[in-house]
Amino acid sequence: MRRLGAGGAAGDKLEVGNRSKARWFVAIGVSIAVVTALSGCSLAAATTKARPTHSHSSSPTPTARTTTPAAAADPAISHPATPEPGETSEPAPTLIPVPAGTVVAQGDVASPKGSIHYQYKVVANGDNTFTAQYSGFTSTVPIPVSVTLLDIPPKVGDGLTWHGVGDHLLGGPTTSPQSSSVSLGSEDQPSYLVALVTYSSVASGDGVPVELGPNKVLAVDTVSWNVPVRQSNVHPVDGGARTYAAGSVTATTSGGAPKSYLIAPGDITSVVAKRFGITVEDLIWLNANLQVFGDQQYLYEGTTLNLDPNSV
Repeated sequence: MRRLGAGGAAGDKLEVGNRSKARWFVAIGVSIAVVTALSGCSLAAATTKARPTHSHSSSPTPTARTTTPAAAADPAISHPATPEPGETSEPAPTLIPVPAGTVVAQGDVASPKGSIHYQYKVVANGDNTFTAQYSGFTSTVPIPVSVTLLDIPPKVGDGLTWHGVGDHLLGGPTTSPQSSSVSLGSEDQPSYLVALVTYSSVASGDGVPVELGPNKVLAVDTVSWNVPVRQSNVHPVDGGARTYAAGSVTATTSGGAPKSYLIAPGDITSVVAKRFGITVEDLIWLNANLQVFGDQQYLYEGTTLNLDPNSV
């Protein structure tokens, strides 16, 4: 068995020391390598962030545009009334026409001098329009004779400047009875036409007496209308004056229902409609081309609204 001497122990200690130093240098080297690697990563990241990006698109990047807001509408400008949102679920206003064939006016016509005679009859067509029928026309005057319906009666001898509604040529000088008819157009309620006017429709006054000249009135007859009340699903009932509907009822129907309404200052379409228990759509239907102003649909002070479906 070998025994270690002093020199051998020292050699072993030196060998152990050398191995420790080697391990220390290795650790230092590894640490330096790690730090260097991390520093490289940070530098690479910083470099990457600093690089500008490039688009492969041929189109340039759009520039943000600024928009100028539209000018607010002037609330005082007049515009047609419109139904309020949510009222479309209400039934649309309806008016049942006078049955077809119903005679709503009739009479006999004779000129003051007895030279012109005929009979007239106004008949419902069943679609809220009417037709005037003429029969038994005879005339001894040497000119063509026409007839029309007017809302303001003229006098015999006047000259017509407007040929009214249902303007129609009855015929020329003849003693044999003639019959003809003419539509009154889209007149829904013709009872405002109070006068049946017979007049000269000669083209020129040459060779005829002055009283028979062009457009000279030859006869004026008052029309007595008997138009049945048409049924509707719109039934206005006055619920009383209130804020924004403070106007007054100016006329009532024969049954006592409100017929017309005078608009007060500050009246609003929707509130007036609520006062009478109808929708804004109904109010517009009762008043064709109803004009309002402002976003709240203010009504024009001092004007009159129709509330009677039979007057539509």
